[in-house]
Amino acid sequence: MEKMICRILLLISLNCVCGTFVVNVTQTSYQAEENHNITLEWTFTTTADTSPDSLFVFCEMAADDKVSVLFELRGGVVVPESRDQQFVGRVQWDKDVLRDGRLRLHVSRLRTEDSGRYLCDVKTNYGVDFGECWLNVSAARDWPKPERPNTDTHERPNSERANRVSWGMIFLYCLLGLTAAVVIV
Repeated sequence: MEKMICRILLLISLNCVCGTFVVNVTQTSYQAEENHNITLEWTFTTTADTSPDSLFVFCEMAADDKVSVLFELRGGVVVPESRDQQFVGRVQWDKDVLRDGRLRLHVSRLRTEDSGRYLCDVKTNYGVDFGECWLNVSAARDWPKPERPNTDTHERPNSERANRVSWGMIFLYCLLGLTAAVVIV
C-alpha cells in the first residue's frame, strides 16, 4: 500500500508543467514482434548545469486498466525495487546520454503483454513534463515448414508412367536397330 501511495504522490508532483521544460518522444508509435528487442527514447530540455543528480524520472506502461512501473530514477540513482516483475531483467538504460537530455530504455525479449502506452515523467530543478508513446507487440510468426520432396515410391504416380516410357523407348530403339540391320544385310 505504501508503495502505491508513493507512486501516486510522485505522479501528482511530476504532472504539473513548469516553465519551458519539455519532454518529447522521438517516436509516438512503435511496432515490434514478440521475442525481439526495442529501444524507446524520450528527449528533454537541458541546461549547461544539468546534473544527473538533479533528475527524477518515472516511466510506466499502461494497458488494460493495469499500470506497470518500467523504470524509476531518483536524484540520478536507479530504483530497481520499484520496477514491476513484468520488466525485471528486461529493461536497460543508457546512462551516458542522460546528461544530453535523452532517456533511452532498451526493452528485451518483448512479450505481447508489453503492448500499451508508455509514459515517462521527467522532473529537474527547472521544470517538469512528460512524454508518451505507444508500443504494439505482435505475436511471433509461425513460419511454415519447408516442403520436402516425397521419396516414397508408393506415392509417386508418375514414376510408373516414366518406367513404361523408358521401356517403350528401349523397345523402339531395338526395333529400329533390327530393321536397319535387316536392310543393310
